[in-house]
Amino acid sequence: MSTRTVLVTGAGRGIGRAIAVRLARSGWNVYGGVRTDIAGKELAAESDRITPVELDVTVPEHVAALDRDLPERLDALVNNAGIAVAGPVETLSRDAMHHQFDVNLIGPLALTQSMLPRLRRTRGRVVFISSINGRVSFPFTGIYNASKYATEAVADCLRVELHPFGVQVGLVEPGVIDTDPWHEMDQVIDQLEAGLDAEQRALYAAQFAGERVLVGKIRKNAKPPERVAAAVERQLTRRRMRPRTVVGGDARMILAMKALLPTRGLDAVWRQGVGG
Repeated sequence: MSTRTVLVTGAGRGIGRAIAVRLARSGWNVYGGVRTDIAGKELAAESDRITPVELDVTVPEHVAALDRDLPERLDALVNNAGIAVAGPVETLSRDAMHHQFDVNLIGPLALTQSMLPRLRRTRGRVVFISSINGRVSFPFTGIYNASKYATEAVADCLRVELHPFGVQVGLVEPGVIDTDPWHEMDQVIDQLEAGLDAEQRALYAAQFAGERVLVGKIRKNAKPPERVAAAVERQLTRRRMRPRTVVGGDARMILAMKALLPTRGLDAVWRQGVGG
């Protein structure tokens, strides 16, 4: 069988980089989407099977240029690029909400659309890196949760629509992963508070304090990004993709809580967690 080729978005760091490196070491030809030359050089240094490509999924010109930059054969697409806009929903700007959906939903879908002719020819696979936030909605990440819920909905739709063409679609749903955003969360919370007016800071002070404590506890149990990379490789190599693969004991525990508790009970758990 010829060497398989995969495009991984958001491959400059964190989960995306771990996916690109693992697949390259398993013999895949990897095209890794990066946003800067420095990230591209660092990624390429990991393996001679990795080719960095300039790719911001929100820039149509970058997506169009992939027709030139990618080989004709493409066996898989891993939609990993994403951001998390945090803060009380009441305080989020329209621009911030649009940007969240552009990066996490609209951009990946436009990229998937452009790659489908190649993937149909190889009866290839599409993996969406979702999150446990696509199954359970946590406070202070409302618009991020919404973008992941939407990702799950579209992936479910694509899985059915693309089945006649032999293209398989699956989701990977990590819990807390040890990546830069979690290490930067204290500064993010500081910036969120600083961006509020005096009335809003007073209204949400107790919840911000609870969030700081909660983030510290959660961060201690974060799993390495290689756990997600291993789950992606399994999705790409098993005979039939799973519709969903959950990564991490924390994610499985939260899903079990959601299944067992009534909605008001789950609300109470989240209120207690953030001191609300």
